[in-house]
Amino acid sequence: MSRTRTALLAATALVAGAAGTAMAAVPGDVGAAAVPCTVDYQVQNQWNTGFTASVKVTNNGAAKSSWSVKWSYAGNQQVTSGWNAKVTQSGANVTAANESYNGTLATGGSATFGFQGTYSGSNAVPATFTLDGVTCNVDTGGPTDPPDPTDPPPQGDRVDNPYSGAKVYVNPEWSANAAAEPGGSRIANQPTGVWMDRTAAINGANGKMSLREHLDEALRQKGSGELVFQVVIYNLPGRDCAALASNGELGPTEIDKYKTQYIDPIAAILGDAKYASLRIVTTVEIDSLPNLVTNVSPRATATPNCDVMKANGNYVKGVGYALNKLGDVPNVYNYVDAGHHGWLGWDDNFGASAEVFKQAATAEGATVADVHGFIANTANYSALKEQHFSINDNVAGKSVRESKWVSWNRYVDELSYAQALREKLVSLGFDSKIGMLIDTSRNGWGGANRPTGPGATTSVDTYVDGGRFDRRFNTGNWCNQSGAGLGERPKASPEPGIDAYVWMKPPGESDGSSKAIDNDEGKGFDRMCDPTYTGNPRNDNNMSGALPDAPVSGHWFSAQFQELMKNAYPPLS
Repeated sequence: MSRTRTALLAATALVAGAAGTAMAAVPGDVGAAAVPCTVDYQVQNQWNTGFTASVKVTNNGAAKSSWSVKWSYAGNQQVTSGWNAKVTQSGANVTAANESYNGTLATGGSATFGFQGTYSGSNAVPATFTLDGVTCNVDTGGPTDPPDPTDPPPQGDRVDNPYSGAKVYVNPEWSANAAAEPGGSRIANQPTGVWMDRTAAINGANGKMSLREHLDEALRQKGSGELVFQVVIYNLPGRDCAALASNGELGPTEIDKYKTQYIDPIAAILGDAKYASLRIVTTVEIDSLPNLVTNVSPRATATPNCDVMKANGNYVKGVGYALNKLGDVPNVYNYVDAGHHGWLGWDDNFGASAEVFKQAATAEGATVADVHGFIANTANYSALKEQHFSINDNVAGKSVRESKWVSWNRYVDELSYAQALREKLVSLGFDSKIGMLIDTSRNGWGGANRPTGPGATTSVDTYVDGGRFDRRFNTGNWCNQSGAGLGERPKASPEPGIDAYVWMKPPGESDGSSKAIDNDEGKGFDRMCDPTYTGNPRNDNNMSGALPDAPVSGHWFSAQFQELMKNAYPPLS
């Protein structure tokens, strides 16, 4: 449902002669002055108690470095949230002021913002708008106006599971890399996440597509059906405090830069009415919040950088701000990163991490309603389902939990972990309909070394080690793992509580360089990416299991891509 009022009613004045006589200027009159501003107010989506609207203001006067649009409601409409403008309401009066990134309004230039509101009874379009105190012209045609063919497509209804009944965006840049590999055409049409891993990525860094270019391509791929666009929000201050390979561009204290130069521009682009028909899924800040539980003092796994981030609160503030701003866009579905079972599955990590997730989801103006779900195993390798042993098994008088591999964890795979974490989060106040995503891009563990049955019952270790699909030295190993394979192909609603299996990490993109490499992306060298590294407390001092000759994180790694295809499970045909 779309209702609109477009500017073209006389509401400007000319000063005639010294007496200052005011004359109304009617559009089309010869000699009439140009209207000072026009407003296009569209109700894009309306339901029983609420609605979303898009407002486009065009300035025909002198250029502005800041602006403010005002109107009044005749009914009981109440604005609840806005995007691309600071939208506030006092009684019936609404004010929309520019954000820091869109204050410039040239002569003839336009700004578009939107908001969500509530109402009961009628939802009449306001009759009068002003720009910086000057009345703009508004069409009186009302809801019977014929649609403008240049208007953006109407926004679809919000759904419980955005992946249900929808295609998912295929990144043409990743697809081209995959297709260029021998055998890569078999998976080049699979959907993967688009990573915004630094501010420059928003406008396209080093010749890559910008966020807008990806979204425009998503509209093309969408056609007349539904389409999910997956984007990874990944640029926190002091990013990845326990892993040097994926350190980011922002220092630990640069929270304001994160907000104004990174999140705000992304929110502005995603909130553009042009993209309102897309279902936009965000993965919010992988490998961040769990560090505040597992890698801080007094734990043996603590790092000074993680202690700093816990003390200054900027992980919680940053995630909260992102959820708040992105959650204001009606067609955005936020999924918060939730680590993986081999990180958070232990008793002293599981509940504490869920509490931190709740803290971030209620920080900086965010609420649990801004969280549509959580994503597990992002850019990791944990097996989806271990079929040859369970956490409840006992062998040779010992529980599976006592095996060296499981090491008292409560979970042995990602599916059981994700489903249990969902229940825990609901118990803490998250919506009972939240869904989980599981990244299956590199957790297939197929190939010749895939076990076909349980291990020998000689001991609990021979039983688990002989039967486990995950062939890593330790679940703490995360960088370019040797022997890994492509996992389950992306699909919607594969298991109860799981919205989708996704390939959020594009297969073939490196986790980090196997030796120090100079780069302009702020990415350091982590020994966990060095095949010769003998480990640390976070992987129980095991070998790293990393492939050699890897490039900087995010760069194409042909040898890894070939390894993933060779060991895919289900196998590639």
